[in-house]
Amino acid sequence: MVMTDPLADMLTRIRNAYKAGHETVTLPSSKLKEKVAKILRDEGYVDAYKSEQDGKQGVLSIHLRYDADHRPMVKGIQRVSKPGLRQYAKSNEIPAVLDGLGIMIVSTSHGVMTDRQAREQNVGGELLCRVW
Repeated sequence: MVMTDPLADMLTRIRNAYKAGHETVTLPSSKLKEKVAKILRDEGYVDAYKSEQDGKQGVLSIHLRYDADHRPMVKGIQRVSKPGLRQYAKSNEIPAVLDGLGIMIVSTSHGVMTDRQAREQNVGGELLCRVW
């Protein structure tokens, strides 16, 4: 089966794992997925991630984070730019997620970063997903 949007698959797996109450989620690895997982970890939405080689594509394991009452740290995660309709924005036009309570992950010419980092570095790019 050919997957047309691997990043959307990653976000859906994370969303479903949180709904099911799982501690970890495992998915096929790629450089983009690792960068998104690193941002999620740095922003406090997941505890950790680990990439392992399995002789093929590799496996990315993400350890999900819950609060003291076992509520997920990620309330929502949504793909913005899709293969059929790419969404781009200049640095001053990147939309804020919930008035700054969430993050927008942006793919720029300087790498994958959050909306705040993109505004600080004055670079725009493709709006990958929003997390809150």
